[in-house]
Amino acid sequence: MNRQSDPFVAQTAAHAAQAALGAPLPHESADLHVSGEARYTDDIPELHGTLHAALGLSRLAHARIASLDLERVRAMPGVVAVLTAADIPGENNCGPVLHDDPVLAHDEVQYLGQPVFAVIATSHALARRAAALAASEDVVRYEPLEPVLTIADAKARQQYVLPPLRLTRGEPAARIAAAPHRIAGTFAVGGQEQFYLEGQVAYALPEEQDGMLVYSSTQHPSEMQQLVAHLLNWPVHRVMCECRRMGGGFGGKESQSALFACVAALAAHKLGRPVKLRADRDDDFLITGKRHDALYEYEAGYDDTGRLLGARVEIALRAGYSADLSGAVATRAVCHFDNAYYLSDVEIVALCCKTNTQSNTAFRGFGGPQGALVMEVMLDSIARSLGRDPLEVRRANYYGIGERDVTPYGQRVEDNVLAPLTDELLASSQYAARRAALAAFNRTSPVLKRGIALTPVKFGISFNVPHLNQAGALVHVYRDGSVLVNHGGTEMGQGLNTKVAQVVAGVFGLPLAQVRVSATDTSKVANTSATAASTGSDLNGKAAEDAALAIRARLAELAAAQHGGTPGEIVFEDGKVHANGQVIAFADFVEFAYMKRVQLWSDGFYATPKVHWDAKTLTGHPFYYFAYGAAVSEVVVDTLTGEWKLVRADVLHDAGQSINPAIDIGQVEGGYIQGMGWLTSEELWWNRDGKLMTHAPSTYKIPAISDTPAAFNVQLYRNENAEPTVFRSKAVGEPPLLLPFSVLLAIRDAIGAAVPEAREAAPLVAPATPEAILDALDALRARTASAQAAAPIEVVVK
Repeated sequence: MNRQSDPFVAQTAAHAAQAALGAPLPHESADLHVSGEARYTDDIPELHGTLHAALGLSRLAHARIASLDLERVRAMPGVVAVLTAADIPGENNCGPVLHDDPVLAHDEVQYLGQPVFAVIATSHALARRAAALAASEDVVRYEPLEPVLTIADAKARQQYVLPPLRLTRGEPAARIAAAPHRIAGTFAVGGQEQFYLEGQVAYALPEEQDGMLVYSSTQHPSEMQQLVAHLLNWPVHRVMCECRRMGGGFGGKESQSALFACVAALAAHKLGRPVKLRADRDDDFLITGKRHDALYEYEAGYDDTGRLLGARVEIALRAGYSADLSGAVATRAVCHFDNAYYLSDVEIVALCCKTNTQSNTAFRGFGGPQGALVMEVMLDSIARSLGRDPLEVRRANYYGIGERDVTPYGQRVEDNVLAPLTDELLASSQYAARRAALAAFNRTSPVLKRGIALTPVKFGISFNVPHLNQAGALVHVYRDGSVLVNHGGTEMGQGLNTKVAQVVAGVFGLPLAQVRVSATDTSKVANTSATAASTGSDLNGKAAEDAALAIRARLAELAAAQHGGTPGEIVFEDGKVHANGQVIAFADFVEFAYMKRVQLWSDGFYATPKVHWDAKTLTGHPFYYFAYGAAVSEVVVDTLTGEWKLVRADVLHDAGQSINPAIDIGQVEGGYIQGMGWLTSEELWWNRDGKLMTHAPSTYKIPAISDTPAAFNVQLYRNENAEPTVFRSKAVGEPPLLLPFSVLLAIRDAIGAAVPEAREAAPLVAPATPEAILDALDALRARTASAQAAAPIEVVVK
């Protein structure tokens, strides 16, 4: 792969060791990942007497449970117990917001794959074998009910898990009606399985005095702690949840890890023995929720340059059978419909449609991609109708600086770098020259067609529920000068612990090797928010910095008192303390401070400023700042087979002043490829009975290394965050996932090149599988032929 990375990554190892903050250092567990020594939840050595759990799943999408006869299951080899909803002493709920999501189904099942009972056996294999009897009619008898399986059916019945959301600014209907040009259309995008490498797993250990230790692969240990306590009808302080690391999360372990933690803890409590529940991949697919798929209806009015004068959109999301996090996902979709563009008059409606399918949940981007995608599709269609380069239309609609800079929800775009970032990418990617070369190629190539597209992103950073924007941390400095950090975030491979350690090392002027981050643990930092919404480094980095600064201030005060000068003049760098001309090794000075009874540990806390939100009016300041980026993607499409290939991608992304450029570039690359998978190959489909048929790697196609372009040029845009975040950095987890909108629209561009006489965009839906590409080609050709046939014949009389 001809990969061009940011020059920042080429810093010397010596400089990196001295200046941990801002250096492109390796992930703190990189060697453990490669060697296989990294310990995940399933790798924790099992205590003597550990039992294993498996779930008996519903075989119907919607039905009443007529009878439950579990004697055959109990009689299976190795089975110790079989638990049902009747065995739950407290609340039978694992829903994160509403109490509408039972841990084990009671009376009614609402999707095919819903857990009905739990088998506890002496081995994982024996538990699964017994749980498979859930498919037998003599074990579970149902009275079938009519399922609602699609967004369209739920919308027709007005069946929602939450009330619709509606945001209106100005007079969009009037502006659209009065516009020189108008467009209206529909669009659809599929869902996406998180496909974390490590599946859902929990290991529960009963402790003395009715306590419970739960090891959970989760993005939200505090929520797991609370839900387990409520399930067992205990006060929260009797439950402790720990997560050292996850093998990926992507939102799928924010709320959906709760069911597995709750079942393991219930079984451990009932039996007084450790219990592990590890879902096999097929069961994981069938049980857990995905990214929300969406149906759109949109209309817009625009002028001769393609500038939007008014726009309306309805975003209908498949929520599944329960609310889960759909309300927050829909809200973020509403707040990201504008993407990078100013909308003076707009109406945005979001529907959370209730279907008898898995309850959809968080996924990287959390509704933002679903909101912004339809805007890019609409602008692309407008450009085709005007015969313009879509980039011209995009730039005509960009947010301005000092004017045209207020979002539909009322927040000003104060840190706008869209124009200079786009200019830099256009130059580095040779966009104009390549577009001309593509046009020449397409004129002489009857089968293979090339397409190119540039799409920008403006992504808001913060939880859109204001109270979640808080974090805590503990920092301990030991007598030998080594430092231990504990914070409320969770490590899922994204490098959060590495960045937090770099922040603390930077405060003390230490090399990274002297700072260690311990496992996330609800007994250390309580009431934490999920590691989500791209806020992990912002929140936990700031909390750890706060704690470290408190310790450094005590040390500086002691140094000034001992050697003269003021505390503000004391410098901590290169592993030393510089005080009024004196240079003392950090470890020696810490030992001296200990002897002087100076407190060498501190807690830290951070609450994001400025954020506020009115959920009734859908207005406020929901984001602390915006992250920006843009990508140019070039594809080649075989118009006979629908096969396509991404041949080159140029990405420029704004990570502010990066805490770790190597990690941030990796996040940009990964987000781009994952987003490309969502939009092109990852197709979820359910049969007429409501069974998810794409429930394994054999039937669900995630991108492979062969799908990565040979020319993959990723750079970080040189910028400092306008807000005082850690090191003036910006979040980089979710925003890059929107960059491969350019891939989808490049495919659309190539399809258009196959029908050059068409004056409308190809009706391509996502994911753009080869079948979808061929369908779009056929439809575009048919529409164009029909339009030409209907056109009036001009008769010239001489």
